[in-house]
Amino acid sequence: MDWALRPVRLEDLQPGTRTTRELRATEYDLLVVGHEYPSHPQWRKVWDELDCDVATFQHSPVFQHTVDAFDGRRSRLYCYSPEMAARYATHKPVLEHAVHLGIGEAEPPAVPGCDLVWLGRIDEEKAPHLAVRAAQLLGRRISIVGPVFDTDYLRRHQPLLSANHVTWVGELGGAAKTATFSNAAAFVYTCSRTYIEAGAAVFGESLRAGTPVAALCWREGTCAEAAICDTTGAAAYADPDSDDEAAARALAVAIEQALTLDAPTVQEIGLQRFDPARHFRTLATQPC
Repeated sequence: MDWALRPVRLEDLQPGTRTTRELRATEYDLLVVGHEYPSHPQWRKVWDELDCDVATFQHSPVFQHTVDAFDGRRSRLYCYSPEMAARYATHKPVLEHAVHLGIGEAEPPAVPGCDLVWLGRIDEEKAPHLAVRAAQLLGRRISIVGPVFDTDYLRRHQPLLSANHVTWVGELGGAAKTATFSNAAAFVYTCSRTYIEAGAAVFGESLRAGTPVAALCWREGTCAEAAICDTTGAAAYADPDSDDEAAARALAVAIEQALTLDAPTVQEIGLQRFDPARHFRTLATQPC
């Protein structure tokens, strides 16, 4: 298939211009766009002229849409978790797992890994110190992968984050990131008590690699809960009023459960649950 590249931004176009007419003549069926565009007045003017559907995934838990941004049919909003769907209920969201990879991108066959891995930005909201403490309680090594966003957070938890069982990897991408997941025995997910995960790529990346997930949850209906099942991971539900030590101990129990899961089975389910072709077919299908 030949792909036509049209390097234009719809919000920069004017209705009725030659470029806009040429875009309409292409007869697009669907635009998949960033979540802010359907609430952008200038963008909407051109989209109305193109006469096609628009689908967007909600990747921010705080962005405020205009009242008429979505009608649930021609303009559709998709949310990862029940928690996110509830926050955007007035816009008639559809529950769907976000998939952050393209067609034909494949992971190597799953094999049992060795140590634990935590991946994300290193700051208070992502709270990797809880994963490090849980690993310490289990006597397991853990790799921390990601960029430092908050040096004050790093200093506050320096004794724990610099312990002997912790390996600092830095930020990774591409094949190196996939290999990190593939070589891990379990991916440990954490966040702060008040943080709302809109739809992280890491869950799909881990499960597609055959690496089970141990997730710390502070409430029900989160993205972590939506991403995993009893066959692919384990969730620890911590009381937000409890201290970090109690949360880390609950997470340690979830890690032990995740470590008993079968890597090839995790991968088989992950490849189905986070399949890009299925994902985009869902985005392209109007509700009945």
